[in-house]
Amino acid sequence: MSTVTTLLSDPASVGVWNLVPDQSSVGFTTKTMWGIVPVKGRFTEFSGDGQITDAQTVFGHVDIKAASLNTKMGKRDKDLRSAEFFDVETYPDINVVVTGAEGIDGDTVNLRADITVKTTTAPLPLRVKVAVLDDGAVRVTAQATVNRKELGVEGNMLGMVGDTTTLSADLVFRRAAS
Repeated sequence: MSTVTTLLSDPASVGVWNLVPDQSSVGFTTKTMWGIVPVKGRFTEFSGDGQITDAQTVFGHVDIKAASLNTKMGKRDKDLRSAEFFDVETYPDINVVVTGAEGIDGDTVNLRADITVKTTTAPLPLRVKVAVLDDGAVRVTAQATVNRKELGVEGNMLGMVGDTTTLSADLVFRRAAS
């Protein structure tokens, strides 16, 4: 039996699982300089939880503070936080909502999810790896490519910013006390 199947079929797994931010990371990679140079960044503030029900269903959310983005270049970060890109003053959060899981195969599961950036919500299918850690926590690792313009992130700086961005997450969840 796979780790995911065991986790979902164990009655002790039913309940709320809280995201542990200091053991997790949320990042992105995009290409600039007309597609030549990759830019990597991360979000330093995020929270969330997941739930497993007795019907072996999974749902949850991750809320990311858009202003916490960090590419290690202050001017670029300021531009990305501006109204031209993320507009963090008006839209402080990026939300990912998981509505279900299917296609369990070994330690991999397909999550049905939506991402909301500014006022745009779009499907975000996620193929995730799941691992149960030695201390009983669960690590979920995912990567997805999105078109930032389809999510309302329009800025371009003279054609230097590519349209696609790869999002990555390595999230640790710990079962909440009953």
